[in-house]
Amino acid sequence: MKLAIAALLVGSAAAFSPASSGRTSTALNVNELELGATAPLGVYDPLGWLDGEPENFERRRAVERKHGRVAMAAMVGCIVHNNHITFDGYLSPSANLKFSDIPTGVDGIRAIPPAGLLQILFFFALVELAWMPASQYDGDYGVGWFGDNIADPEEKARKLNVELNNGRAAMMGILGNMVTECITGQTMYEQYAAGHFSPFGDGTF
Repeated sequence: MKLAIAALLVGSAAAFSPASSGRTSTALNVNELELGATAPLGVYDPLGWLDGEPENFERRRAVERKHGRVAMAAMVGCIVHNNHITFDGYLSPSANLKFSDIPTGVDGIRAIPPAGLLQILFFFALVELAWMPASQYDGDYGVGWFGDNIADPEEKARKLNVELNNGRAAMMGILGNMVTECITGQTMYEQYAAGHFSPFGDGTF
């Protein structure tokens, strides 16, 4: 499943941080316009969306937050799978396909039977439409931070900033990992094992 999540990240939108002009409050009880504008970039809005389409900010922030969460899960899954840590048992008993049989890297999704891909897509639809609906822009689905509700607005804002920035890094990381794998033909594990850190040549740097 983590391979499918990683593959779907290709279409992730680029993240942006809005200026702190005005105030948009959500169920998170923090100022969304102040989140994400952190050093060294500060306000990052190269396409001028904040001034040109301010009414769309809340949806774009929700998209950025959700893509960041998916990317963080994908990056963790990529690291785990590249270290050959897999589930026990069968992914598809009828096809005699074990979890350990799935190749490492982006090509792993091609080894999943069509019925398995459909199950993944149905699960995504359930999450998107019912469990964590995309229409709920504040991103607060009532589960708290590891089950703990943060009452202090300053602490909540700090953790939300951490989440946004880690999500942005994860979006760049998972996309960069997939692009580099396609360029070099080597998975993350194979690149590190060979000391091949540059996708632009045969050297090690």
